[in-house]
Amino acid sequence: MGNHPGKILLPRFIVTETTTKDDPFGELVKLPSTEYYVRPKMEMPVGETRTGGPRWRRNSFNFFPIVLDSHGVPWAEANLYLLSRIENTYTLVMSSFAGIADDLAAFRRFLDEEDIDWTSFPQHKLSRPTYRFSGHLRVAVGAGEVKQTTAKRRMSSVMGFYTWLMEEGALFPDYAPWQSKDRYLQLKNNRGFVFSKKVQVTDIGLKVAKSVDPYAGTINDGGELRPLPLEEQIWLMEALFKSGNTEMTLIHLMGLLTGARIQTILTFQVRHVSEGIDEQDSDEIRLPVGPGTGIDTKDDKSMVLFIPRWFREVLRTYAFSERAKKRRRRATGGDTADQYLFLSIRGAPLYQSKKDSAVFDDSNELHHQKSGQGVRQFKRERVLPYIRKCHSATFKYRFHDTRATYGMNLTDFQLQRVARGEITLHEAREFVRVRMGHESAATTDLYLKYRNNLKMVRKVAQDYNAHLQSLANQALKGIQ
Repeated sequence: MGNHPGKILLPRFIVTETTTKDDPFGELVKLPSTEYYVRPKMEMPVGETRTGGPRWRRNSFNFFPIVLDSHGVPWAEANLYLLSRIENTYTLVMSSFAGIADDLAAFRRFLDEEDIDWTSFPQHKLSRPTYRFSGHLRVAVGAGEVKQTTAKRRMSSVMGFYTWLMEEGALFPDYAPWQSKDRYLQLKNNRGFVFSKKVQVTDIGLKVAKSVDPYAGTINDGGELRPLPLEEQIWLMEALFKSGNTEMTLIHLMGLLTGARIQTILTFQVRHVSEGIDEQDSDEIRLPVGPGTGIDTKDDKSMVLFIPRWFREVLRTYAFSERAKKRRRRATGGDTADQYLFLSIRGAPLYQSKKDSAVFDDSNELHHQKSGQGVRQFKRERVLPYIRKCHSATFKYRFHDTRATYGMNLTDFQLQRVARGEITLHEAREFVRVRMGHESAATTDLYLKYRNNLKMVRKVAQDYNAHLQSLANQALKGIQ
């Protein structure tokens, strides 16, 4: 078997259709055995916009994922499936389809290694490729080679692929790729009302056991996040200031001061910090983020960031500095109010917004989409080595931990106000919930309980260790 990546991203991909020699848009394609003419595929209306106009199907894409077999040859059926999904998606996020391509590449790699015909579905159920892959994933999860969530996603992507093949009449399996049945779940919404939801389960789908450990030292807020203790926050700030990198220092500070996620911070534009603010009497700025604002949020959620006024002035000063202007002049689009606030030294964006991703760039040469890799690289190469050398050899953090740190700092301050009788616990909870943008108060409660959980587990550990030490001392007395 060859050594191939399994998936590649094409910087530019234009869907074409065959045409005639007389077509002014036609382009000759020469092959060893034949030649023909193609033209960019005509854009077709696939629905209506909110205003009643036609919604057009795109025919050109950046970062188009291609699934390869073990010999480096594109897997035709898998790539047609991806193209079909992409062409029929209104709000296009190419990274989502890159993930599906990764899953199908893993499936193809398994097929090639085991020499399995992916189109063959014999009578013996466990010999069918879908069942064999499901079994393979279960073993991989048990061996710790693949995470449960990854295995579940891969199986789901494979099922989506086969469903499309059968719906399109491209595959007529002799026996069913899987068996499914309906199941009804009893759920409760945020207001306590119980309702039923019908879900379809299959005998090849993988279940993910949800286990919540309230004493793990993390908070499940869009991922397992670790609030940094005050001492580690000081280490982080020290490492950032020592680095001398203005952009990375401001990016981290924004995370710690607002709780914003990395895609929100890195899609800020110059105008968001340079335009006038009405709330002159307030110590903080309320800045809407999400759809319609030009600033991306997770799951396109509309929310408000609360930015300390002094830090907004720091951002504004940076935006008009010669250092920032020089970077903008090197960037595509130049030095404008709509330019990204944070750019690399070469003028490249650190994160490509959803709006920009939807616009085809016929000059793109990159094979990866910008999604904060520069920040993560800076963390690995500059921040972690400094802190591990100067303070703690075992220190680690993820940028997203700055969000949990902001939430925990906020919570600690509010609980102090509760202890002084200035506000109620309910008021403290609502304050933190709004600032963090939590839809469910249950997520906010994780922050409120965090300190008590840590104290409890440490107290139990200390008492248990003292108990064992007492037993050990008694045993040693008997030996002496």
